[in-house]
Amino acid sequence: MTIADQARSRARTTGADFAPSPTDQDFALPPEGVPEPQRNAVLDKLENYFADLQGRFLGYQTNEDLKLREPMARFLDYHFNNVGDPFEDSHFTLHTRWAERAVLDYYAKLWHGKPRTEVDGEVPKDAYWGYVLTMGSSEGNNYALWNARDYLSGKTLMREPAEGGGAQYVWVQDTAPADNQNAYSPVGFYSQDTHYSVAKALRVLNIPNFYEVGSKMYPYANPLNPGQPWDHEVPSAGGDGGPGSIDVDKLATLVEFFASMGHPVVINLNYGSTFKGAYDDVGAICDRLRPIFARYGLDKRKVRYGRDENGNELVDERTGHWIHVDGALAATYAPFIEKLVDAGEIAPTTPLPKFDFRIPEVASIVTSGHKYPGAPWPCGVFMTKANLQMQPPEQPAVIGSPDTTFGGSRNAFSPLVMWHFLAKHSEREQMTMIRRALEVTDHAERRLKELGGTWEAARTPLALTVRFKQPPPDLVHKYSLATIPLKVGDSVVHYAHLYVMPHVTEQVIDDLAADLAKSSPVSVPTQRGGADLANYVDGSADTGDIARLALVRVSGNAF
Repeated sequence: MTIADQARSRARTTGADFAPSPTDQDFALPPEGVPEPQRNAVLDKLENYFADLQGRFLGYQTNEDLKLREPMARFLDYHFNNVGDPFEDSHFTLHTRWAERAVLDYYAKLWHGKPRTEVDGEVPKDAYWGYVLTMGSSEGNNYALWNARDYLSGKTLMREPAEGGGAQYVWVQDTAPADNQNAYSPVGFYSQDTHYSVAKALRVLNIPNFYEVGSKMYPYANPLNPGQPWDHEVPSAGGDGGPGSIDVDKLATLVEFFASMGHPVVINLNYGSTFKGAYDDVGAICDRLRPIFARYGLDKRKVRYGRDENGNELVDERTGHWIHVDGALAATYAPFIEKLVDAGEIAPTTPLPKFDFRIPEVASIVTSGHKYPGAPWPCGVFMTKANLQMQPPEQPAVIGSPDTTFGGSRNAFSPLVMWHFLAKHSEREQMTMIRRALEVTDHAERRLKELGGTWEAARTPLALTVRFKQPPPDLVHKYSLATIPLKVGDSVVHYAHLYVMPHVTEQVIDDLAADLAKSSPVSVPTQRGGADLANYVDGSADTGDIARLALVRVSGNAF
């Protein structure tokens, strides 16, 4: 029996008998190095710890049922790297672009992207483009918002003649027209249930959100609460106590205000929000925003980037909006829920909103591969449309060098791991897997609600997560629960949640329910006065010479 098997056996028979956690001292590195027996002992301790926790790992949306040792261990003795564009040849011969392109084709079909099949020797301009991420969805969010910023701000990377012949690349920036100085000043929108990586990406990319622009330029014109300070984020329906989806009416009101002021807009929508697993209704939101875009000229704009050899103006036609879908978890499994519904195998009480490239306004989608289907390290998929890479339709402007991705070197192991899962599991098998996850989540919701109102168990429709009040620290550790504070009314309440990934069984749920029944929620002092959870404050930023940029969320967000 292996170390891992021993740990799992003990975990099944002795619920509280945890494997000891490794320490910093275990991994200390003396100048003379660490002898092999000691190295092996430390690694055994680490594996024992992992294996002990793996079977009851409930709090985070990662699939722990991987079984990759046998098929993948052979590749650990190679460094292989997918540096550069997935669709361009590379002189770095140790790569897995074949697997990466297969994974991207698979997701393009899943998300109804137009295939990259060549027509008359060329890939269609509205075909999909994307790559497998080295980090998780946070990298994809950064890349999407970076592309959105340059697309909406009138920038183009064009090719022009170089001195001495040939061509050179140069970034160019169109000048805003005299009648609209805001034409190339995009404004960002995201809800209060949005993952913190989006707000962080906007700050890194210097894209102001509507709160910053509204507070600076239109301090008394807040359309949601006239005369009052601007909201920091687009409110979610029902606030922190609601299901976690964006308030569509308030989003439309805010977007219309900034569109009327001439600003282009970049909007992040969530498909499977981090803590509540909520789905923004991307299709309905785009239906609502489409006439607003048309009314204020954001459906079609001309961006200038130079003149041709005959002196004619070179113009790119673009939209004045970019809608990005952060589908870190649900964008991978929700298509199989839709297939189950279409096949008549399940009949959800709440319709599953559409989110993908069937909706014309969707410009980019991201999902995390380490959550579902699962991987030993962070990874994911970013996808957009080739004609949104700032390539004028009929002119020689290009995205740049073959290194079109966010980083330079890219993990080539991740596409291989994702390919292996997709090659091993048919669509039918994945439909069965997701239906099973929904059944186990139904079971979890039922069992935790049976505990009564003390635990305040709740679930957003069709989510794979159930939230409940935060249990004591020993149970948080035993089940690796994610915990966050949520503002409910005037109070801050501490919650935990569980996620039902393919490795989670009814037995583990029953074990958790039994432990909760013998316990009580933690007695965290009730905090009032909004979402400020700190006991220490510096003071106030409400001064005339200090600009407030964005709220840094310490509640309502998790992994």
